[in-house]
Amino acid sequence: MVKERARILVVGGGYVGMYTALRLQHRMKREIARDELEITVVTPDPYMTYQPFLPEAAAGAISPRHVVVPLRRVLGRCRVIAGEVTRIDHARRTATLTTPATQEKGGTETLTYDELVLAPGSVSRTLPIPGLLDYGIGFKTVEEAIGLRNHVIEQMDIASSTRDPAIRDAALTFVFVGGGYAGVEALGELEDMARYAARYYHNLKPEDMKWILVEASDRILPEVGEEMGRYTVTQLRRRNIQVLLGTRLESCADRVARLSDGQRFPTRTVVWTAGVKPHPLLAATDLPRDDRGRLKCTAELTVEGVPHAWSAGDAAAVPDVTAAGPGALTAPNAQHAVRQAKVLADNIAHTLRGEPLETYAHKYVGSVASLGLHKGVAQVYGRRLKGYPAWFMHRAYHLSRVPTFNRKARVLAEWTLAGLFKREIVSLGSLEHPRAEFELAAGGKHPLDPNINPKGSS
Repeated sequence: MVKERARILVVGGGYVGMYTALRLQHRMKREIARDELEITVVTPDPYMTYQPFLPEAAAGAISPRHVVVPLRRVLGRCRVIAGEVTRIDHARRTATLTTPATQEKGGTETLTYDELVLAPGSVSRTLPIPGLLDYGIGFKTVEEAIGLRNHVIEQMDIASSTRDPAIRDAALTFVFVGGGYAGVEALGELEDMARYAARYYHNLKPEDMKWILVEASDRILPEVGEEMGRYTVTQLRRRNIQVLLGTRLESCADRVARLSDGQRFPTRTVVWTAGVKPHPLLAATDLPRDDRGRLKCTAELTVEGVPHAWSAGDAAAVPDVTAAGPGALTAPNAQHAVRQAKVLADNIAHTLRGEPLETYAHKYVGSVASLGLHKGVAQVYGRRLKGYPAWFMHRAYHLSRVPTFNRKARVLAEWTLAGLFKREIVSLGSLEHPRAEFELAAGGKHPLDPNINPKGSS
């Protein structure tokens, strides 16, 4: 049993952070009740985002609030701090963080701990492409997903209300960069939504819109296999979506997407989903990292050569003990992150109780991807599915994996209602600038740019 009061610091509230804290508070509830254990979770957002549902949230099939799980509700025995860790000195067992309260005073706060779980996840991997910082749109958070939905509908409003062919063409051209899960699923769902919404515009047709997928490699969706990747390309092209393989975005300055094959597309929408990189926090620690910036970890999910430090998920380079050859690492995806979190929590409990550690071993079983309503691809246990069966499996799998019964019930209810009623096609871009209307009424200027429509998102 735990002899002294142990302080566990969990950095990050994503898959690894939430599931680790959730399992720890269940496994160690007696120690917590006797005040022998304290679990602190520090995360910029007090909720966990279930990212596989972001494309459906962007398409309006799921409400944004049902894509996130409030940490304070599910982690009732933990201390949740809404803040951001900026530096970790593991040699001294201290973490420096900023919170909304400390930011007002321009200072920081220091936390001490005994066991560290470092799981800040990843951030979008960007390149020094001209115009990307000014016009690119990410697709990693629920805020970005809803902002993109509002933006797409707003572009349709702009195109419907102008007679200028150049403005209309740019508004109806949507460029997605990256052929992985995020890019393909976001493109498929939003194209499906926009095609449906076009019926309510008197002067717009689905054929007027240009949807372009740019991928630097020679295939998309590598997780579902080469055959399913080719099938996906065929299905997207049948929907008049241009899939440009072996092509890179070289510039999007002046709202013109210039590609490596020489093509130019005037556009007001460039969605960047070309991969992720480890969180910058990892560079502000004294923990060992590999050549890609991830923490070097063991199969027991400890940081290599460092006692009392643990990691998993996107931030960790975890050996894959199920692979045939040496040096293989587990893929940075949700399937591994959720399972790693359970082993990580169990191993912390084993450490505090003086028990032997477990080894993380999980063989990758396959992948599922949605391409829009009733459309999908899947490869599970070597079996390939396409069309409606794959789409149904995608929904069933992720419904079973989304945390808490509350969220499962709400998502299922929304899917049921969506099957009975028509889609919602309203843009609420003003939510992103809630004070803009009042400031204009009071004689002020728009908080960002006086030329920006205060009700719009672009």
